[in-house]
Formats: sequence, structure tokens, C-alpha cells
Amino acid sequence: MLKTLRYTVAVLAVAIAAAPSAAFAKEVGKVGVDWLGNDIIIEAIADPDVEGVTCHVAYFDRGLIDRLQKGNWFEDPSNSSIACRQTGPIKIGKIDLGEDGEEIFKSSRSLIWKKLVVKRIYDRDNNTLIYLSHSRQVQDGSAKMAISTVPLYGQAEPPAEK
Repeated sequence: MLKTLRYTVAVLAVAIAAAPSAAFAKEVGKVGVDWLGNDIIIEAIADPDVEGVTCHVAYFDRGLIDRLQKGNWFEDPSNSSIACRQTGPIKIGKIDLGEDGEEIFKSSRSLIWKKLVVKRIYDRDNNTLIYLSHSRQVQDGSAKMAISTVPLYGQAEPPAEK
């Protein structure tokens, strides 16, 4: 029993240490859109590996009355909007340079499976950071997305090639 517990703790410690850094969101705005309690939430997300870049993500948050009327209790819509800007001197840390980019933020949009995700992709030819927000779902995916770019021209040295 003790051996199994030690093994489990060791596995969890390795998983936590190997997990990529993720950004944390801070709610900076909340707009009521109707009498049903539905809101648009605006959060600020600082890129954890690119100092001086902040993204603002807006998404819909369903109210209790809307959930009672329409069912689907544990899920919010996939819609989101994103705007990313330079908010200080840019210093690029270790970032993924692959064309798939890397996930810098995710937030649950349903009880279990659906996530709002922000990915960063580096466009070397244009020396630009691309930020994409989209919904990740297990079934039926989602084509709803938003994109924002932060050009690095004259702001920061491009990351070294791997």
C-alpha cells in the first residue's frame, strides 16, 4: 500500500513538473446583456513566456434563467473574441516555434469536455506572434474562433531556430 502511494505521488510530481506553463486570467470586465442574467466576461491574460504581451478575451456566460429555459445546464456557448497587444517591453522566453504553436491558456466552458483555448503561434517570416482563441470540444468541434497578432518588428529579437 505504501509503495503504491509513493509511486502515485512520484508520478503526479513528474506530471506537474513537466506540465507547460499556463497563463492565468484576471477578470477585468463584466457586461450584463439582458434580463436573463447573461453576461459577457472580459479577462486579461498575460502571455507566460512573452513578457510585455497581454491578451484580452471576451466570452459569453449564461445566467441561471437562461439555463432553466433552454436546458443544457452545464455548458456555455463557444463564442469568444480576442485582442492581444504590447503592454510593456517585449522579452521572449522559451516558446514553441512549431506551426502548431502552443496552448497558453484554457478555461472550461462545460462541466467536463468543452474548453476555451488560447494558442500562440510564431510567424517567423513576418516576425509576428499570432494568438488564436477557439473552442475545443470532444464531439462536433467548433469552427468559432478569433485571431489577434502582435508584430515584433523593432520590438524584440526573434527567437532562435531549434
